[in-house]
Amino acid sequence: MRIHHLNCATLCPVSAKLVNGAGGLFSPAVMVCHCLLIETWNNLILVDTGLGLQDLADPGPLGFIVRNLIRPKLSIAETAVEQVKKLGFSPNDVRHIIVTHLDFDHAGGLPDFPGAEIHVSGLEYGSAMASNSFRDEFRYRPKHWSHQPKWKTHAIAGDKWFGFDAVRTIDEGETEVLLIPLRGHTTGHCGVVVKSADKWILNCGDAYFFHAEMSPRPDCTPALNIFQRLMESDHGARMNNQQRLRELKQNHGNDIQLFCSHDHSEFCDCAGAGRSGDAAGE
Repeated sequence: MRIHHLNCATLCPVSAKLVNGAGGLFSPAVMVCHCLLIETWNNLILVDTGLGLQDLADPGPLGFIVRNLIRPKLSIAETAVEQVKKLGFSPNDVRHIIVTHLDFDHAGGLPDFPGAEIHVSGLEYGSAMASNSFRDEFRYRPKHWSHQPKWKTHAIAGDKWFGFDAVRTIDEGETEVLLIPLRGHTTGHCGVVVKSADKWILNCGDAYFFHAEMSPRPDCTPALNIFQRLMESDHGARMNNQQRLRELKQNHGNDIQLFCSHDHSEFCDCAGAGRSGDAAGE
């Protein structure tokens, strides 16, 4: 098994100082959409997709706020499907996609892999399909599943992982991939755990946004703190899960590599690269 860390959309929101914690007040910040591509003995598994070709061909539906404040680069080369091809695979080799949640910047590439089975928590699927609030309308884009994907919803129960509830989504030979509930950002938000050769890898999705939130004395930049508060579905649950992740990192940091979806410095550490968009295998 080999694991690639992919940036599937660079985001350049206004104000590096307020978003990244360094740089000019009016300089563009740098964020990523940190996804995983897992090579198994017979297929590929994606964890989240970033933005897709459909988003780049017609960015209008992403909305004014996304296009003018979050400001994705809209690079075809950064899409998951193009990075899969660059690694020498066919998009048809992607047999499974596991999503932390269905926000547009995590599920935008679903249409690029129409044959893949989409794994998601049942709570998140129900919330995205109902989409009954202004916040839901901002975060979910029904066009990302208008191709009628093959959904496989999961109830998160029955297993445990370092004290967290968990469910196995993929269990093929040496490949083990788990969903663990980390609700708060969305109703059914989950982390995705992969067992590599020497450690566990935990994609925390949007359970947090800034690397310093996982330090013993947690801190977050002003813009990301406000954004998280605006987008959260349950503040108490989000704060509780952040604390649990901090304890996990402090107590088991040698055995678990954890990261969130949008922190540029974490992506560079994981990928072993100094520029977003690169892929690195483990």
